[in-house]
Amino acid sequence: MGHQEYIPFFLVAILATWFLVGCYPKRVGSEGPDGKRLTWVEMNQSQRKVFMGKEILPRAAVLFKDWRPKRFASVDCTLCHGSGVNTANFHMPTSHLPRLSGELLLGPEFEKHPETTQLKLDRLVPMMAGTLGVKPFSIVTQTGFGCYSCHLGPSGAMFGNQL
Repeated sequence: MGHQEYIPFFLVAILATWFLVGCYPKRVGSEGPDGKRLTWVEMNQSQRKVFMGKEILPRAAVLFKDWRPKRFASVDCTLCHGSGVNTANFHMPTSHLPRLSGELLLGPEFEKHPETTQLKLDRLVPMMAGTLGVKPFSIVTQTGFGCYSCHLGPSGAMFGNQL
């Protein structure tokens, strides 16, 4: 294969990577002073609260109500943030949610709560990452939005997530 035959392959590889990975963070919030929508990181706490109320909470409520209607008949901010809601402590990950094993493939979680773990991996995590406009967790790079964005591991925050 000659040098010139590698160029189209190289361009296709770059375009495919760009298409699959996309540009993150995505602009998902209200308009900023420059007229462009804000990313999650660019939003202040007030803007984040509005965004959560309009975008995240309704989607999470539908997901949980569809899954277990009786248990999640009423969904509010305390589902994820617990009593932090009362003190305006919305930091994630939080000790309000059950701690996870710390295992990358969540073996103990699948063993103990297979349906819950699968629902969160298949539906909740992708929905949250997409709505927030952030990269989904990559097992290869161990970065992005995933289970440990909300849940603590056995000894605290994991994979660069901070309280």
